[in-house]
Amino acid sequence: MNFVRTKLRLDKMNPGEVLEVWLDPGEPIEQVPDSLVMDGHIMEGIEDRGGFFALQVRRAAKSA
Repeated sequence: MNFVRTKLRLDKMNPGEVLEVWLDPGEPIEQVPDSLVMDGHIMEGIEDRGGFFALQVRRAAKSA
């Protein structure tokens, strides 16, 4: 569900814009970044903020 929500939000953004997504430890942080990269987006950074992770993702020129 995290990936779907993130993808929907990215689809509303202009290419090249950066979105910050907060993810829980475990499955979300293990799977969402890889899924977004497979969809063509660029990971700008992942920060452990103690209790959650902040993921910065740059929207791809075109969504797959």
